[in-house]
Amino acid sequence: MTIYVGNLSFDAEVEDLQHLFAEYGSVSKCSLPLDRDTGRKRGFAFVEMAEASAETKAISDLQDVEWMGRSIRVNKAEPRPTSAFGNSRW
Repeated sequence: MTIYVGNLSFDAEVEDLQHLFAEYGSVSKCSLPLDRDTGRKRGFAFVEMAEASAETKAISDLQDVEWMGRSIRVNKAEPRPTSAFGNSRW
């Protein structure tokens, strides 16, 4: 399962997210997608943790918490629907 973290501060870095989620368990992967045209952060991230129970606890505890000056949204990531051409967009 992958966690979606939305409404992030544009000052947030991968290390900040790893530190935040490490309180719940081992973080196996963390990414902050960039806008392909500007190279700037898009205000959301994806976090994967080693254990599903840690992910569930992190989602529960961090939903709507103020972090780095923003009320973050934390929930299970849903894959984007497949386009008509069969390409997944995530």
